[in-house]
Amino acid sequence: MKIAAAQMTCVPADVRANATAAAVLAGRAREEGAELVVFPEFTLTGYELAALATDPGLWTDADDPRLDPVRSAGIATAINVALPAGGGRPAIATLVHDADGAHVTTYAKQHLYRHEQDVFRPGGQDGRFELGGIRFSLGVCYDNHFPGPAGRGAADGCQVHLASSLYGTGDGVHERATVHPGIAKEHGLYVVLANHVGPAGPWTGCGGAAVWAPGGALLAEADDRTPSVVTADVGAAGVAGV
Repeated sequence: MKIAAAQMTCVPADVRANATAAAVLAGRAREEGAELVVFPEFTLTGYELAALATDPGLWTDADDPRLDPVRSAGIATAINVALPAGGGRPAIATLVHDADGAHVTTYAKQHLYRHEQDVFRPGGQDGRFELGGIRFSLGVCYDNHFPGPAGRGAADGCQVHLASSLYGTGDGVHERATVHPGIAKEHGLYVVLANHVGPAGPWTGCGGAAVWAPGGALLAEADDRTPSVVTADVGAAGVAGV
């Protein structure tokens, strides 16, 4: 199966504009033969915590019609949103839809990073799904700095770990390039990283959306400046990039 990792420059707090941009990248991934595309953390809003804390209109569930451009792109998608979670706080969640737009699963980020703890509810369960005979585990950004989500996924027969993230310039460049091949090496998983590129709330996304093979070899990597997708085959030989 060919999988795509996307990197985006999000429009701050504009769900419709970002859904449209994500749909364009999803279409590009489909044209390159990918069957699944993974998007960065807070795909639909950017990393705008103040806005997300005060405006429930920015929260998105799996059936939100604003997701229609992405759901109708003809490719399975893993897209990260602020998800209504009860108690007046959203969760940071990845919504997975299949190529027909049907909801497959939702995973809520378990390990909240610093100031996220004041705004969001943590998830309490791991995320898993199967597509095309391949089992996937899910992690969101800071989740991937802990062994649990990917390690438990590998123990449960997952072959690919999907990481929707925001890594910025500076220290984030090193973290992006060490955490994910480390997961691939330690747990024997393909690792697919989606990231921001350009302005992202208080940070500047460093791009570098990528795919690593089990053992940690880099299969595909985007640049540090262009909204784009890269694709790689998982479970088979062959690599392609855009």
